[in-house]
Amino acid sequence: MLEDCSGFLHADAYAGFNQLYELHPITGKSQFVEVACWAHARRKIYEVYAATASPTAEELLRQIGELFAIEAVIRGRSPADRLKVRTEQSMPLLATMKIAFYAALAGVSQQSKFAKALRYSLTLWPALTRYTTDGRCDICNNAAERAIRPLTLGRKNWLFAGSDKGGNNAAVIFTLTQTAKLNGLDIEAYLRHVINVIPDHPINRIEELLPWNVKL
Repeated sequence: MLEDCSGFLHADAYAGFNQLYELHPITGKSQFVEVACWAHARRKIYEVYAATASPTAEELLRQIGELFAIEAVIRGRSPADRLKVRTEQSMPLLATMKIAFYAALAGVSQQSKFAKALRYSLTLWPALTRYTTDGRCDICNNAAERAIRPLTLGRKNWLFAGSDKGGNNAAVIFTLTQTAKLNGLDIEAYLRHVINVIPDHPINRIEELLPWNVKL
């Protein structure tokens, strides 16, 4: 799927993506530039705080919260504006945070869940801070996480589509409904409209019924 793509890849630390970041032996360039997710990094530290009430974990969560607060202010601005604010505000904070992460790691058992959470962030630090080098990138990939949540929650149910054809038909319906949602349409109203008009609609103009072409 990604063979002809290049650019930034905003994702968690799933090992299956690693090959996409490797340098090509001839060009010396990677297919994708890795952009990691601060929501994933935060979650691991939050789990430690929820289980232990660690003051150190609480302080790190507060600092991560400052990063997200900066993003809340600049959300929707141009990439150039976002980059300027990140350079002025986020980068100094991240420099301080990196020191705090290493200090926290030195003060806990290296086999503890807290140490694993800290090493997760420190290992990914270049990718976690990459959003401060390009205003098109984001601090986290929560938008993608929300988009795929229905797949994650429902995939066990979809094992019972009945047949390969049933699975393909289900995929078509799910694609239509999610695309309608992304285009701001009421899903039920959209499907009702399509079902009502499609019997008399010319087959060579079927694209007129795609979600981005329909106004309800």
